[in-house]
Amino acid sequence: MDAAIQEKVNVWLNGNYDAETKTAIGKLSPDELAESFYQSLEFGTGGLRGIMGVGTNRMNKYTVGMATQGFANYLKKTHGDKEIKVAIGHDSRNNSRFFAETVANVFAANGIKVYLFEALRPTPELSFAIRYLGLDGGVMCTASHNPKEYNGYKAYWNDGSQLVPPHDKNVIKEVEAITSVDEVKWSGGEANISIMGKEMDDAYMSMVKGLSVNAEAIASQHDLKIVYTPIHGTGIMIVPEILKRYGFDNVTLVEEQVKPDGNFPTVVYPNPEESEAMSIGLKKAQELNADILLGTDPDADRVGIGVKNHKGEWVLMNGNQTAVLAFTYVIESRIAAGLAQKNDMVVSTIVTTDMINEVARQNGVACYQVLTGFKWIAQKIREEEGKQNYIVGGEESFGLMIGSGTRDKDAVSAVAVLCEMAAVEKQNGKSLFDKLIELYIKYGFYLESLISITKKGMNGQREIAEMMEGYRSNPPQTINGSAVVELLDYQLQKGKNLKTGKEWNIELPKSNVLQFVLEDGSKISARPSGTEPKIKFYFSVNTKLNSRDEYDAKEAELQKKINDIISDMKLK
Repeated sequence: MDAAIQEKVNVWLNGNYDAETKTAIGKLSPDELAESFYQSLEFGTGGLRGIMGVGTNRMNKYTVGMATQGFANYLKKTHGDKEIKVAIGHDSRNNSRFFAETVANVFAANGIKVYLFEALRPTPELSFAIRYLGLDGGVMCTASHNPKEYNGYKAYWNDGSQLVPPHDKNVIKEVEAITSVDEVKWSGGEANISIMGKEMDDAYMSMVKGLSVNAEAIASQHDLKIVYTPIHGTGIMIVPEILKRYGFDNVTLVEEQVKPDGNFPTVVYPNPEESEAMSIGLKKAQELNADILLGTDPDADRVGIGVKNHKGEWVLMNGNQTAVLAFTYVIESRIAAGLAQKNDMVVSTIVTTDMINEVARQNGVACYQVLTGFKWIAQKIREEEGKQNYIVGGEESFGLMIGSGTRDKDAVSAVAVLCEMAAVEKQNGKSLFDKLIELYIKYGFYLESLISITKKGMNGQREIAEMMEGYRSNPPQTINGSAVVELLDYQLQKGKNLKTGKEWNIELPKSNVLQFVLEDGSKISARPSGTEPKIKFYFSVNTKLNSRDEYDAKEAELQKKINDIISDMKLK
C-alpha cells in the first residue's frame, strides 16, 4: 500500500478513535482502505459530501467533528466576544440524526448557543430558522438527492444562505487547520443546546402561506386532485400540512414512499429529477386521474412535477419547464393582483433556460443570471437589497426560491405555489401543460436537455479536469454545422466573440464552466459537478412556435437538434 495512505491508516488505528472504528478499519480490503484514506474528504465551498464509513475520505463522526470545530473557530474569530448562535437540522438519511447531534455537541462545547431541530426537517426550514431567529449560521446534515451511501454537511451564514466569499474560503482554511481529532471539543457544553419543533414549523408555514396571491382560485378548486410523494424524506413533515393551510383538501400521499427511510427502499436515486423516483407517484396520479403530481427529495429542497400533456398523457416536467411555470406565475399573478413593483427582480443561473430572461423582459422585470447554486442567488439579493425587490429565483436542477423567507431552494413553498397555479389554470379550463404551450407561443419555444458523465474513483477528477482543459485550450469552431460565435469561460472570467475577436470581462466569481453559443441560437454548457464525480453538459435550443397545432412537430425538431449536437460532440 502507498506509504502516505498507510500512515493515515496508522493514525486512526493508534489514535483517539473508538474501538468500533478501529475494528471497521481492520475489515477493509486494501482497495477499500485506499479509497477511504487516499485523501481527506474535502470541505468545499458548500461543506462536506461523501460516502459514509471510516477513514479520512468518508463521512463519519470524526470528519464531521473536525469540520465543525473549524467552522466554530471561524465563527469565534469573526464575532469576538459576541454571543454566537447557530441552528442545526437534518434529513432522513442514515446517520443524519447522529451527525446533527455530533455537530450540535461540538458547537455547544465551544460555547456556541445551538438550536437543534427535535427531528428531521426540510433544509429550507433550517434556512428560514436562521433568518427568523437572527442567528449567526447553521448546519444541515444532508446529502440532498445523492444515493443512500452518502451523507453531507451544508454550512450556512447569518442570512440563511450557504457560505459565499469570503466566508467560504475562510472557513475552509480553518477546517483544514484542524489536523487531529484531539483538537476537537467533543462535549461539555450540552446546556447550550435548545430544541426546536412545532413553534418553528408554524412560523415557517406562516411565511409560506403568505406567498399565496390567489385564494379565490384555491377556494374554487379546493378539490384539485393532488398526488404528493416525499420520496422517503423530510417533506412529509411539512408539505401535507401546508397544502391543507393553503386550502387544498384532496391530497393523496404516495403511501409506499411516505415513511422517512435512509435506505430509500423504493428508488435507486431519491431524486425527483429521475423519472424512476417519480414512477410510483406517476402510476398513482394516472389511477386517480389527478391534476398534478409533485415529489420532493430527501431534504425537501428540490421539487419535481408531473402533469397531463396536450394529448392527455402523463409526463414529467424537466427543471427548466417547472422554473418557467413558477417564474411566470409569480410575475403574472403579482401583476394581476396589483402587487407588482417597478423594482421587482428575478434571478436564475447561467445554465438555466434563457426563456426566463425573455419572460422577465417582456413583463418589465429585471432578470439577473448568476453562477449555479442558490448561494449565488442569495448573494445577488444581498447586493441589490434596498434597490430592487426580489420575488423569485431558481435553477434548472429542480430548485426554486419564492419570496424572501429563505435563502436556499425551497420545495415546500414551490409545491404550494405550483398547486395554486394549477388551480388558477383549472379554473380557466386549462392544465399546466396547456399553459406551458401558451408561454412557448408568447415567449419562444425553448427546449433544454442535460447529460452527466460519471468518472468515479481516484482517477475521476483528473479525467474530468482533462476534458475541461481540452475544451478550454482547443474550443470547437463549429458544433452540429453551426459556427461557435461566442466562447464564455467563467474560470478565466472572459467572454470572446470568435467571429470578431472582441473580448469582455465576465462580472461573476470564478467558476469552472465553459459555454459555447452557436450562430443558430443554441447554447452548450460544460460544468464539472461540485458535489458528485460528474461532468455535466447542458444543451439549450429554441425556435418560434406559432400555434398549438405546431407543438409536436416543433418539439421533435428541437429534440433532434439536441441529439445531433450530442452526437457531433461525441458525448454518447
